[in-house]
Amino acid sequence: MTDLNPLTDTDITIAVLDYGMGNLRSVEKAIEHVGVKAPIVDDHDAAMNADGLILPGVGAFPEAMRRVRDARFDELIGEVLAAGKPVMGICLGMQLLFESSSEHEGAWGLGLLQGRIDALDAGNLKVPQLGWNEVRWSRSSPLTDGLPSPSYFFFANSFSARVVNSEDVLGESDYGAPFTAVVEKHPLYGAQFHPEKSSAHGLRMMSNFARICVAAKASVSA
Repeated sequence: MTDLNPLTDTDITIAVLDYGMGNLRSVEKAIEHVGVKAPIVDDHDAAMNADGLILPGVGAFPEAMRRVRDARFDELIGEVLAAGKPVMGICLGMQLLFESSSEHEGAWGLGLLQGRIDALDAGNLKVPQLGWNEVRWSRSSPLTDGLPSPSYFFFANSFSARVVNSEDVLGESDYGAPFTAVVEKHPLYGAQFHPEKSSAHGLRMMSNFARICVAAKASVSA
């Protein structure tokens, strides 16, 4: 079984952003399990004071973006990244990082990554995809340190990202057809699955993200 790689003797905080559409408690518990404080926050100052930020998400893209913009979290996420602090989108949170989505009436996203969110090309498979699936890594990354290829994670999605820049793709999965499962454009990361529900492999990824936050904090302080 993959070593969970918990952090010790470190004072790191990763804020979990609350805009009303996230699996907040599960994410909070997963981060705490790997040795990091994980306050659930809904204001600018608390998010900026953290060393990293998780953007969770469950539900529909257009409503999520309405809530994010109403709270001015789009501006906040940009400020966090500009400060050199890592941000990770989870499930719908990863989709929000892209330019737009065709879900329901369609909506513009955060535009931090080039690409569009469209329905899974699942063929005859049941949609949404709900359950475990393998992810193969496109290249090495601190986010995937210690994880085998393939690794296994828990998915719950009907849509996926059509990524413009192949260098942004860190991991791929297959559900009727290949789709992007993990993205990386440091200090920005995203996972289409739920690492907080993905047992040892998911916890290892959360621990790796925490270590990325540790390194970023050290770099900014140097």
